[in-house]
Amino acid sequence: MPNRQKIEFPGSSGLTLAGLLETPDAPPLATALIAHCFTCGKDIAAASRIARSLVKHGYAVMRFDFTGLGNSDGDFANTNFSSNVQDLIAAADFLRSKNLAPSILIGHSLGGTAVLNAAGSIPESLGVVTIGSPADAQHVSHQFACDIDTINAEGEAQVNLAGRAFTIKKQFLDDINNTSVDHIAKMKKDLLVLHSPTDETVSVREAERIYKAAHHPKSFVSLDNANHLLTRAQDAEYVANLISSWSSRFLPDEDEPRPEVAKGELHVSERDHKFTIDVFSDSHHWRADEPTSVGGNNTGPDPYEHLLAAVGSCTAMTVRMYASRKKWPVDDVTITLRHGREHKTDCEGCDETPMKLDIIERDIEIIGDLTDDQRARLLQIADKCPVHKTLTGELEIRTNAV
Repeated sequence: MPNRQKIEFPGSSGLTLAGLLETPDAPPLATALIAHCFTCGKDIAAASRIARSLVKHGYAVMRFDFTGLGNSDGDFANTNFSSNVQDLIAAADFLRSKNLAPSILIGHSLGGTAVLNAAGSIPESLGVVTIGSPADAQHVSHQFACDIDTINAEGEAQVNLAGRAFTIKKQFLDDINNTSVDHIAKMKKDLLVLHSPTDETVSVREAERIYKAAHHPKSFVSLDNANHLLTRAQDAEYVANLISSWSSRFLPDEDEPRPEVAKGELHVSERDHKFTIDVFSDSHHWRADEPTSVGGNNTGPDPYEHLLAAVGSCTAMTVRMYASRKKWPVDDVTITLRHGREHKTDCEGCDETPMKLDIIERDIEIIGDLTDDQRARLLQIADKCPVHKTLTGELEIRTNAV
């Protein structure tokens, strides 16, 4: 059965946002992050049905309430489109901390406009989906056009949106009036535009604007006979099926052939003939990459992060093994590592030719009811970690041409 977990995380303004994370029983194929429509919430029927259907297809899905809506903290009147975009980025940060960085960003109505804006700040995202979305946030002002003069004159106004009263302030108007479609051409993500030709809230012409502004790869699918909120269950399920089929073209294929790797060896191969690297052991597969700032796709840790991970994981295992053997009460071991370089000050020829020394700093926190002597001994044992000893001992790397 799929797993449903209520979650909370800090939003862009530091307030707590409420969300729901749904995961399949098996390891997920990818993670999708859903942004709801203007003044709606994560529990709107369309978002719920799309999420459930994607989970059935093997995806992890997170949806959340923007600041001031649903179960999230804050006052809607003090939010704007830009804060929604920042909330999306905060949601992606939360998923990243859970090793579930979103590969697919899905936005319904103004949520789609928000994901188009947020995509460039979420490097792990490979695809963006808009559902009945306007090309820019200015479009939302049509929903309270009769109140705009009052908002400009008095600074705010009570408006009726979908049968509910909301306060819209002038700062909200100023914010949406500064939006455009310029960022869409710079996304460098796969794009799927879904829109109903009979949508009476957001004209299908907005889908055309999004499509024309984007570069390939891009796709458009007409949601014939669907309404703006996708209130019919079959429409939401159709959307989820489309997303699942479409994303299979660019998501990694976990069923792709893997190389034969002997125990104790690693096989490293290029995925995109740039910086994205597949790493295989006899029983595991993971990825290395470089950050987007140096031309990578940031789909995995960089080489030095792998190095720090090797030192840190080996240290924690060594400390745990020793404490267990001694039956010492260690509740948790946490290690923070940093890599840097320092100028050597005491070496032959340093004055003429400055030399640098690679430094790995390792902060070890051991939680448990331990004596001072036990803690001191565990820190000594940390230096006995096999990877530590390999790196600080005599090491020779031999390169063989194949």
